[in-house]
Amino acid sequence: MATKWLWRTAMFVVFVTLAVAWGSARADEAPLITGEHWTKSTERLKKVYLIGIANVIQVETAYHAASPPSDAQSFVPRFAKGLKGQALDSVREALDRWYAANPDRLQRPIIETIWFEMVVPGLQKTS
Repeated sequence: MATKWLWRTAMFVVFVTLAVAWGSARADEAPLITGEHWTKSTERLKKVYLIGIANVIQVETAYHAASPPSDAQSFVPRFAKGLKGQALDSVREALDRWYAANPDRLQRPIIETIWFEMVVPGLQKTS
């Protein structure tokens, strides 16, 4: 019962975040949130986006708690491990710094930037 509620809450947050942040997408395309969107967003909207990502990871982790998928089956365990110790504000600030230092890379998706600039280095520290 609690897992079902958590799952619904996380999905609600993600969908509301995407709808509010960038309008509705056509049914045949999913919005790809880039640095261009990030740099034009308010601090609050950035936090909401990151909360949505965090909630999806938490729900996925909770769902598979008894039998976690291998690294080959899911990126979630590596994502969570690589960001261990990070807070929403530290991730937001790191993204702000990265896009400010790389204005020619504003088309890079946020999730890709989080992965390569925070998760991968975080995994290397824990290995």
